[in-house]
Amino acid sequence: MKVTRSALSVGRMQHFSQLAIGLLVIIWFAAPSEAQNRGLWTPDQETGITADRATIIYEKLPDGRKVAHVQAKGVAENVAIRFRSQDGSWDLSDFCYVGIQVQNRLEKEIRVQWRVRAKDKSLSRDYVMKPGESHFLRLTLRRAVPTQLKDVFFGMRGYPALMDPERGIAVNAVEELALNIRGPVEGTFLTIENVAASGKFQKPQWWNGITSRLFPMIDMFGQYRHADWPGKTHSIEELRARIAEEDQDLAQHPGPSDWNQFGGWIGGPKLEAKGHFWVTKHDGRWWLVDPEGCLFWSHGIDCVRATTATTPITDREHWFELPARDGPFGLFYSRAGWAPHGYYQKRSPYEQFCFSGANLLRKYGENWEAAFNERAHRRLRSWGLNTIGNWSDPAIYREKKTPYVVTLSSGKRKIEGSTGYWGQFPDPFDPTFDQPLREAMAREANQSVIDPWCLGYFVDNELSWGDDVSLALATVRSPAEQPAKKAFMEMLKQKYGTVEKLNEVWGTKYQSWENFLEVTDEPDRKKAESDLGAFYSEIAETYFRRCREAIKAVGPNKLYLGCRFAWVNERAIRAAAKYCDIISFNRYEVSVASFTLPQGVDKPVIIGEFHFGALDRGMFHPGLRETADQVERAEAYRRYVQSALDHPQIVGTHWFQYMDQATTGRGDGENYQIGFLDVCDTPYPEIIQASRDVAAEMYRRRAHHQ
Repeated sequence: MKVTRSALSVGRMQHFSQLAIGLLVIIWFAAPSEAQNRGLWTPDQETGITADRATIIYEKLPDGRKVAHVQAKGVAENVAIRFRSQDGSWDLSDFCYVGIQVQNRLEKEIRVQWRVRAKDKSLSRDYVMKPGESHFLRLTLRRAVPTQLKDVFFGMRGYPALMDPERGIAVNAVEELALNIRGPVEGTFLTIENVAASGKFQKPQWWNGITSRLFPMIDMFGQYRHADWPGKTHSIEELRARIAEEDQDLAQHPGPSDWNQFGGWIGGPKLEAKGHFWVTKHDGRWWLVDPEGCLFWSHGIDCVRATTATTPITDREHWFELPARDGPFGLFYSRAGWAPHGYYQKRSPYEQFCFSGANLLRKYGENWEAAFNERAHRRLRSWGLNTIGNWSDPAIYREKKTPYVVTLSSGKRKIEGSTGYWGQFPDPFDPTFDQPLREAMAREANQSVIDPWCLGYFVDNELSWGDDVSLALATVRSPAEQPAKKAFMEMLKQKYGTVEKLNEVWGTKYQSWENFLEVTDEPDRKKAESDLGAFYSEIAETYFRRCREAIKAVGPNKLYLGCRFAWVNERAIRAAAKYCDIISFNRYEVSVASFTLPQGVDKPVIIGEFHFGALDRGMFHPGLRETADQVERAEAYRRYVQSALDHPQIVGTHWFQYMDQATTGRGDGENYQIGFLDVCDTPYPEIIQASRDVAAEMYRRRAHHQ
């Protein structure tokens, strides 16, 4: 994400785009050249390739090139084209990427997945190809951590030099490359020209474990020291010079001309001006409506705050060039305890340092917070973003310049038998379940509740809903005093009357209803499935009902935006549809064109999170959806949001997140290149241009797409 010493003038944006297209700057040292490519397969070979549910047909073109056409056997789904080395495996240790040149021959979009496998581990990335599109689909060869470096790095999801401790593969023993096509397809649907490895991988001087050449590896700005890239900050003077350069860019791009103050569509139909946001279905498509009665589509971004790039330094202070604790940067040192995963999970509390805050002090001076907050609103408008998303700083959104959402949480008591990536599931039958919500809403009563700029409230995030009986089974596994278990017992009592009748159906041996509460063994899932499913629905509906009641009791005109589903099943979605004004999903996909709600459910949907990242600008991990470089990341953004605009139920997308995560990771190790800004507060010009492009046509596309 960084190269010269300039910021975001039009010239700089054009310069960066040309650089990103013409030069792929590798995160460790040099840019690859064509001479650094290695062909792995070409159609001239006619061997080393197989296809499942398809046939390979070769053609020689007038210019002398030979191509391979892939023809489906009838109407085919999940077609796979596989490539294998005639030597049994490929040693790709010297390369950074492996790619395939393909063309979509159909008049519809197709979704392809490019995968590399080595020793039972694989890497992959998905891509949606437009009709007729030709693309070189490139995958980064993230490698397993060598033995000599296993104890050197920790507390991060991605390491320098393309090492990935979780997903890295043995790049010296690549057994198979595969292109998977999600059907259905028919006829000649794809053309393949070649498969090649590219990008010279140069082992850093510290590769053999000589850490004296590695540390400190993070400079004073929080950047990787052992590389250069477009937009990297090299000095405080350069950092400060970017203020004026960006000011010029923001002045030249004030934002979409067809937006009102809220970001609603001036040129569209006028609906009732209720003085707050609401939702409606208009001409067959769901919309938000802003306080002035203009149609509104929520083009937003999460985590708009200054202190995003904070990283643990306990046990690894020698990694960093850190300022003195007793000087002006002392306020950016702190102690923290949040670490649900990774190295710091059992090392709480730990000390941390906020590089983004320190850089803002260097850049803007002693009034850095006010300067950053004010600039955030100008940036969002200029970039075509009209919503401040989840986990943002109240000091920013309460300035009432950009519409926003508020983040709330439900009860602290959990269903003890439950499990989950972010923790156990809250018990909605606990009498105090809604107390935190009601207390939070009381605090919001004279703020967001009466603020027309507030869209509404998310409650909780990415709860572990599991399958459609999992929470009921978790309830059975819980102790006797669990409120949910008592509620389950009452439901079963009403249905069966006696515990003996329950035992007949479930095949259990409960001695009494009290014994039902005491026993934590799971029943036979098949025998109990009907009751387990019914109680799962009761859990879900009770959860959403009590959340809605707590919000609406204080803010009847504010929207209840749901719980941001990540892992979900149909029962949970149907329960949400009964009580949420808008159902929210965090969807880390390449497109939401195929997104569907359960049959018969017609509700507005908002995407609470999505992102794409790349490894060409100094960071160590691309996030949950990888792209080849910043140009491709920008295009992925454009395509994702356009797929949402074209979807009749989706009323907005919120990108995760405003600024990159710390190079060395937050408390749980996430160190993703997923920001519109880097750690030095420098915008990424490619994705900003994509955001502006989307916003320029956003409302016309939404209204007129058929």
